[in-house]
Amino acid sequence: MVAGSCFGYCRFCTRKRKVGCKQMSVSLGDVLRGLDYIAEHTEVNEVILSGGDPLTISDALLADILERLRRIKHVEVLRLGSRAPVVLPARITPALCELLQNHQPLYFLTHFNHPAELNDAALEACARLVAAGVPVVNQTVLLRGVNDDAAVLKQLFYTLHRLCIRPYYLHQMDLTTGTAHFRTTLEAGIAIMDQLRGPLSGLAVPTYIVDLPGGHGKVPVTPAYVQALGAQARLRAADGTVVEYPQL
Repeated sequence: MVAGSCFGYCRFCTRKRKVGCKQMSVSLGDVLRGLDYIAEHTEVNEVILSGGDPLTISDALLADILERLRRIKHVEVLRLGSRAPVVLPARITPALCELLQNHQPLYFLTHFNHPAELNDAALEACARLVAAGVPVVNQTVLLRGVNDDAAVLKQLFYTLHRLCIRPYYLHQMDLTTGTAHFRTTLEAGIAIMDQLRGPLSGLAVPTYIVDLPGGHGKVPVTPAYVQALGAQARLRAADGTVVEYPQL
């Protein structure tokens, strides 16, 4: 976490109780201690810059952090998560794109939830990143009454795919206090994924995941395509057809 503030305050955010508050302020000392920890733990080979939103800090500070990470030999891949392309696309400047380009392999994780967010300014911001050779992937939160509709998500994911932005995760809503009205059931999410599997290219279909309580990590939740296993397995196709599949 390199920043304690954000460009926007999403009602469904799992950190909304802290973002922008005094207890979430991040000092340079905090960042340096984090870098020291990473340097001392050789098992860490991938680092995500998060917050808040890391693009609320200056390019100069961001460059310093990235350069320090690149000097740690066991850190091989970097990620930066930001909602700036959605809510402040002007932040994605040519200078920022060049900075990120200079620290590859670095993945830019952005966060579009609905096709309506893909306005001209957002599209131009994403195009600048892609043109600079920065891989862009998208995470979407499944929100009841907002995007819990296969047609809406199909349009979102296909448009992102066409822009060379990989739909990465479809998140089940976190168990955040005060957000239950946004949460769908797992059954609803599985049904939506089932409707996306056929019409969309495999590259445009994200993984539907649940971030388990208690720090147990993320697990994928998928429709039941495997009907039976054994010497003669039975698999259900996206169109509903059950196909016999010989294993031996």
